[in-house]
Amino acid sequence: MAEHEEGAEAAGAAEDTAGETGLPAGVETAWGLRVRAPRGPARGLDVPRIVEAAIAVADAEGLGAVSMGRVAKGVGVSTMALYRYVASKDDLLILMEDAAVASPSPGPPVEDGWRAGLEFWSQGIRAVYEQHPWIMRIPISTPPLSPHSVEWMELALSYLAGTGLSAEEQLGVLTLLGGYVRQQVSLSTDIQAAASADGGTWENVERRYWTLLDKLTDRERFPAITALLESGELGGQDGAEVEEEGTAFEFGLARILDGVELHMARRGEREAEGEGPGASS
Repeated sequence: MAEHEEGAEAAGAAEDTAGETGLPAGVETAWGLRVRAPRGPARGLDVPRIVEAAIAVADAEGLGAVSMGRVAKGVGVSTMALYRYVASKDDLLILMEDAAVASPSPGPPVEDGWRAGLEFWSQGIRAVYEQHPWIMRIPISTPPLSPHSVEWMELALSYLAGTGLSAEEQLGVLTLLGGYVRQQVSLSTDIQAAASADGGTWENVERRYWTLLDKLTDRERFPAITALLESGELGGQDGAEVEEEGTAFEFGLARILDGVELHMARRGEREAEGEGPGASS
């Protein structure tokens, strides 16, 4: 069955090589530049329905559960029939990500400042990843190309447009924030999965960790860890205040934005001193 599916995928991919744009078939489909003409009867079936079914599988069971055969079964057609609408699994993943990301909600006005805008952008991307964590399991092969991903990039850059940062610096800020959000949500998702597999909450897992670390370490060899443990302030320790959900994420986000703000200030100082725009720190 797997060999049959791979053969069908290869045939579909060969038939749907990149068009005049040079873009993958899935990207062209997402932008409305390519409409596959299905052969044979498949009443009520179209690309959005296929993508919706694939997202439902990924949301429920993770990206690993998504296959062309599984999605075809979900929409009630043969695997071969599915290839009449989507050229390959890679193209399906592009369409799934684009649909799940969706268009960003209107953010604060640019007049509210770049920082408010980027905080909104970061929290918005975070919400998308938390709702569809499988997105983070899709291999990154290119910068954002699908329409909704480009819309999110446009939103972020609109807040950076008046900051005086160079184009390269603006993209650097965007990459830094995007990577931070992705890493934090990925870590949080893995932690919650580990806690669920352990049959408890993350607080219980954390409490056991600190207890074990206390037994394994000593003041002479690990003085900094010992001081940390003796502070009684660690999450999961008896008597310690439970950290509000999201606090760690927002702390890190604020520190990144502090760094960007400091860079802008130093850049302004250099330009005022006559070093000219674009001088590096």
